[in-house]
This record gives sequence, structure tokens and C-alpha cells, in this order.
Amino acid sequence: MGKKGWIAAGIALAGVAAGAAYAQYRDIEQPAYQSLAQEGAFELREYAPMIVAEVTHTGDRRRALTAGFRRLAAYIFAEDRPGDKIAMTSPVMQDPPEKIAMTSPVTLGEGGETGSWRTRFVMPSQYTLETLPEAPEDITLTQVPARRMASVRFNGNGSGEDLADMEGFLRRWMDENDLVAAGPAEFAFYDAPMVPPPLRRNEVLIPVE
Repeated sequence: MGKKGWIAAGIALAGVAAGAAYAQYRDIEQPAYQSLAQEGAFELREYAPMIVAEVTHTGDRRRALTAGFRRLAAYIFAEDRPGDKIAMTSPVMQDPPEKIAMTSPVTLGEGGETGSWRTRFVMPSQYTLETLPEAPEDITLTQVPARRMASVRFNGNGSGEDLADMEGFLRRWMDENDLVAAGPAEFAFYDAPMVPPPLRRNEVLIPVE
């Protein structure tokens, strides 16, 4: 096989791997919610209570997300504790720094706003706080109560610029529909890094009064 043939074969294998990762992440459990209204990529949702494992890191957004993901993955895959693994769920959720006001869009550069970022994994619905394996001291297990969230969905690599733009669009949609924010924006990332950006599902969500 010539050089071009090996390159073509490599591209084909990468595509198969990306497709498999895409399908895998579409099959795992996601938080339960009821759709109250939808207009294109915008949606108003009523989420059921959920249990999350969360950890906080300081730095720019993308690095904090990577660090948070790895730390939480070590917990659910039983790398630093005894007991069984916990099934992976989707999405991975991230909160912006507390110092950013809930009434204004977040301004995020490519590296992201620097501050304390909270990364969350939603725990499978079969667990309670009592039945989950004990978490290390730097990881908190907590129950998020039922809440109403406005959301906007988009594809891409979830860059800081994209998140800021989509938050702005979501806030304008909320204004047009008389929806009042009850907290800062949250970011949700549904797919593995090996999934091509055009196929990745990302969301910006804002809690609603």
C-alpha cells in the first residue's frame, strides 16, 4: 500500500472511531426533563432533581474543564477508591465564575475567563446520596433540586467565543419570552473530544424564575 493509501486508511479508521464515540455518547443516560416550549435551537425545560458529583478548579475555563473532567472520571471509574465503577452519563456540566453577574453575557476568550470553575457529572438515576461510593475530600456529592432552565443547543468545539455568543442569543430569546434569569449561565458538553466538532452537541443553559 502506498503512502496515499495509508493516509486514506488512517482517515477512514479515525472516522470509524469518531463515529463509534458519537454513537456511544448518544446511548448513555442523560438528565430527565420535560420540554415546556421549543423554538428552533431554543427550549424551556423542567428538569427533575438530579444528583451530581462536582469539583472546582481555578484557572482559565478550558483547562479547568479538562482538570475537572479527569478528576471526576477517576472517581466514577474507581481509579482512586475501592468498589465498582459508576456508569458514565452525559453531559459534562460547567459553571462560570461566581463573579460574573447573571444579568450580562459572559465574555470568554479562546482561553476562557479566569476564575474558579465548577465541573459536574450527573450521577446515574439508580443512585441516591446514600448508595453512591464515598467521594474523595475534593469531590462533593450533592442533589440539585428540580428547576426550570432555558437552553440553546449548538454544534462545534464549544470555544469560549461560541459560548459567549450563544449565551447572548439565549438571553435575548428569554427577554422576548418574558423569562427572568434566576442564576448564572451553565455550559453542557455532550460528546467526547474525538467526536468531530460538527457532530458535537453543546448547550448553554440559564435557570429561570
